[in-house]
Amino acid sequence: MTSPSSDRPGVVAPPPLIYFAGIVVGWALSFLWPLHLTAHRAWIAGASLAALSGGLALWAVYTMHAAGTHIDPNQPAVRLVRQGPFRWTRNPIYVSLTGFTAGIALLADNAWILGLLVPVLLIMQVGVIRREERYLEKKFGDEYRRFLKEVRRWL
Repeated sequence: MTSPSSDRPGVVAPPPLIYFAGIVVGWALSFLWPLHLTAHRAWIAGASLAALSGGLALWAVYTMHAAGTHIDPNQPAVRLVRQGPFRWTRNPIYVSLTGFTAGIALLADNAWILGLLVPVLLIMQVGVIRREERYLEKKFGDEYRRFLKEVRRWL
């Protein structure tokens, strides 16, 4: 049995903050050294991607609330969610944050934001996802190991 203070994955930072930091740093770098994406009508793709990603995030959040578990990784997981978007990806909120960030980069015509998605995703993988996976495997055991085999991490 784990104590209440150890019943959490210990992620390095809240995932939305990690993505937001990438956007802010990319925006700041664009003032020092502008790098544009030059794609014609990239704003249409950006707006579409941001909107679809927002919809996916809302669906995932609703599904977690309906299942009665916490979204905040600083809170204990109450149950393993396998419904809704979690049938296709183990991390629909992270997929949506990635898509939303790429959409913002396209909307802003900012190559820095898009390029900084690489280190953001590395931080997410090492500092968030791996920690969450270890935690969930320890907490839910065989049920989580089946989930790992049946559902992809991203898409």
